[in-house]
Amino acid sequence: MNAINMNRRSWLKASGALVVGFAAGGLPNPAAAWTEKPVAGDQVAAFLAIDQEGKVTVYIGKVDLGTGVRTGFMQIAAEELDVPLSRVRVIEGDTALTPDQGATYGSLSIQVGGVALRAAAATARRELLSRAADRLGVPVAGVGVEDGVVVAPTGRVSYAELVRAGGLELKVDPAAPIKPPNARRIVGREIPRVDIPDKVFGHAGYVHDLKVEGMLHGRPVRPPRMGAVAEAVDEASVAHIPGIVRVVHQGAFVGVVAENEWSAIKAARDLKVRWSAWAGLPDQTKIWEHVRASQVAQVQVTQERGDPAATMTGAARRMSASYDFAIHTHGSMGPSCAVAEFKDGRLTTWSASQATHNLRKQLAMMLAMPVEQVRCIYLEGAGCYGRNGHEDAAADAALLAKAVGRPVRVQWMRADEHGWDPKGPPHLVDLRAGLDAAGNIVGWESEAFIPKGAGGNVDLTAAELSGLPRESLQSPGNIVHNLALPYALPAVKTTCHRLETTPFRPSWIRTPGRMQNTFANESFLDECAAEAKVDPIDYRLRMLPPEETRGREVLERVARLANWQKRPSPQRELAGEWVTGRGVTYCKYELVRTYIAGVAEVSVNRGTGEIRVTRFFCTHDCGQMINPGGVRTQVEGNIIHTLSRTLFEELTYDRGAVTSLDWGSYRVIAFPEVPQITVELIDRPAEAPWGAGEPAAAIVPSAVSNAVFDATGVRMRSVPFLPAKFKAAAQST
Repeated sequence: MNAINMNRRSWLKASGALVVGFAAGGLPNPAAAWTEKPVAGDQVAAFLAIDQEGKVTVYIGKVDLGTGVRTGFMQIAAEELDVPLSRVRVIEGDTALTPDQGATYGSLSIQVGGVALRAAAATARRELLSRAADRLGVPVAGVGVEDGVVVAPTGRVSYAELVRAGGLELKVDPAAPIKPPNARRIVGREIPRVDIPDKVFGHAGYVHDLKVEGMLHGRPVRPPRMGAVAEAVDEASVAHIPGIVRVVHQGAFVGVVAENEWSAIKAARDLKVRWSAWAGLPDQTKIWEHVRASQVAQVQVTQERGDPAATMTGAARRMSASYDFAIHTHGSMGPSCAVAEFKDGRLTTWSASQATHNLRKQLAMMLAMPVEQVRCIYLEGAGCYGRNGHEDAAADAALLAKAVGRPVRVQWMRADEHGWDPKGPPHLVDLRAGLDAAGNIVGWESEAFIPKGAGGNVDLTAAELSGLPRESLQSPGNIVHNLALPYALPAVKTTCHRLETTPFRPSWIRTPGRMQNTFANESFLDECAAEAKVDPIDYRLRMLPPEETRGREVLERVARLANWQKRPSPQRELAGEWVTGRGVTYCKYELVRTYIAGVAEVSVNRGTGEIRVTRFFCTHDCGQMINPGGVRTQVEGNIIHTLSRTLFEELTYDRGAVTSLDWGSYRVIAFPEVPQITVELIDRPAEAPWGAGEPAAAIVPSAVSNAVFDATGVRMRSVPFLPAKFKAAAQST
């Protein structure tokens, strides 16, 4: 797969375009000219190009991780510029060409990246119309746009002509008027995703397919125990393998490079290495004792109102519970892959990294290079669901490519992915509440135990093992979100204990913290509703602040959608081996955006403990929807993925390493286990667009837990909801 890549500055000079445009599509050519410093991120040229044929190229720092957001970006640009969707394409996640908009996470691609693109397009449109009006001798109010051509009674002029006549360099004006809802023809419509046809018919190119001239194949040889060090490496043990090029050994980093992939695989398997002993992981059967005993680095109060401790002392009823959420791996269906090339003292990597600008800085630090000499390019890979192994594969490839002086492709094996990608950390929440005689919550306290950082730049494994410089810039705020409550309680205090250490490299996995905290809060809230003998939806509605009309609406709508029957939970004793129940959950994502409510319907086998989710209903309000079809598939995907995490997924390990290294030992949901999903989207075209990539996941574990309780009277407080856990909980009920 090859493409033509041009220097942004040279294209600008040659064509008068807003910024460089590619002459052909496909995967980048590693021999292409190295670009100069990208245009500043506050310039229209950072986001848009119009070439001599009037085609529009969008440059965006956010990337499409399989979410369909690329189509949304195209819709935004096409709408504001009044050009056909077929004449818009997107270049994403290339540190030499696209603005640094941070990592693609947090459900912020449209909310941040799309809003910035819209402002740039609106600014460009205003300038182009002004220029056209001057040229055609009419006021701006007297011109219109038809498919990228400005028309007036006195004549017509295309965008391409206007750009070609002179450079267009101006700052993005966030106040530039955007189209009102009633004038939109493309935004707000269910446009089919542009990437689907090629994927369905096998024509799509992934990072795994990239071939670079002179490319070798590499494999990391990881320690059998996480903290082990390579004491001796017997290079002669693989000398007989045809095509072997080199064994690379630096500190605890060991890798092999060969002329072909099969030789690299055989060499990685056969290489004899003497590793040191190491047994530094905690006993998995005592993980929560370990979490509680871990040193606290920081105590953070995320919500405080009134004096809940004093209020609960005088409460008519007092309740307490603890909820925990297991360690998860990302579980990408395809192992991580990357290609790295050193040429003329510069490094180029191709990977499915969701944070190419961050990766660029990390690679520069690891290899002691000026950051300007590193270029990271995004190519689609397997779904990542957060910071998985993509960045680490890029670091492996870079280290091996530097050692051999040729481009190197590294593709992990399944055991590498499960064993060595960063993990969603263990998450524990203790809760206490006091109720008055009428069952109202008068005081609420919660304490969460989480790592001090599970975001930012996760250490690169290659840098850590080799002893090279590494950047561990961990975000302090990510996983405390939604520990605070969206309800108007008279007295509440939510506290986060940030722990100094955690068993594995902590990373974000889809809906980090928001899911775990909502699971604890909404399940415990249901416990309070059951104690008060009040319908769970009514209980939530009466605690919502009066101004939360959108929150009230999603709850009322999901009740209608699911044909909710008002009554307290649990149901009266049900007969039979299999029993059915329903549970509800509400979430205001991060307490500032996207409203979601969900109802889960489950069947539970009381004898075996098996839990089946048969139906799931969801109402979703993310404000203005750029592409309702894309939002719907994101909501459905969130529900399916999180049901897998809720019912099945759990990392297993011994004192030295991960033991769930394949799909047999790390269980994920199967197609027959996917329930019927019904989604109702609330469109608000006059409002700002909010995220849809993660919020719906937040409601799933608690909705299922509440449904199991409704069916059986057994409360599931520990994810995943394995049959053995149900039976243990039933015995203690």
